[in-house]
Amino acid sequence: MGLQGLGFLLQCYLMLAAAMYFDLGEQEEKCIIKEIPEDMLVTGYFLLEPWDLKMNTNSPHFGITVTVRDPNHEVLMTKRYGKHAKFTFTSHASGQHFLCFQTNSTRFAVFSREKLKLHLDIQVGEHSIDPNAKRTKDNLEYMENSLTHLIDQMVFIARQQEYQREKEEMFRQISEDTNSNVLWWAVVQTSILLTVGFWQMKRLKDFFIAKKLV
Repeated sequence: MGLQGLGFLLQCYLMLAAAMYFDLGEQEEKCIIKEIPEDMLVTGYFLLEPWDLKMNTNSPHFGITVTVRDPNHEVLMTKRYGKHAKFTFTSHASGQHFLCFQTNSTRFAVFSREKLKLHLDIQVGEHSIDPNAKRTKDNLEYMENSLTHLIDQMVFIARQQEYQREKEEMFRQISEDTNSNVLWWAVVQTSILLTVGFWQMKRLKDFFIAKKLV
């Protein structure tokens, strides 16, 4: 493995230190659901390793197939990676996106019963300044990159707020519709009870009249 590969692996370890992880079996697929606003850049980092690092394993053959589906279950991307990689995609609609991960191997049935651990970190929007900009000697260029980064963050926050407002409006509409349905159901129940009560009273009165008890 070259210096570039070691550097990327180190970056993955640092970014995934506080990220989530879950277990996977060979050829097993697991999905996570993430709320993502419209037109947002999503970056994911993952690292696949044996669940028990002390056991002997054929780790060079590990691989992950990443599939991303939008709220309408249309595939945004699907690609096969190695055991550690970075993937990106852009959301085209606000809502729940499905990120699915399936293990694979480069040889047939090598890890048919092996338990694996997938470390995963998902970042929505731009979260870092171009590292090359930090090395520049031109302060104006560095300030320009910093301002661009701040603008990207402001756009991300604005879209998040807009998406939350859309969700609140949707939940408010659902609550109002539910309350309206409950109210009408109560009116219908009351009407049925009153109708049945009057009918029973009339039948009872007719019975007493027929028996000449009244």
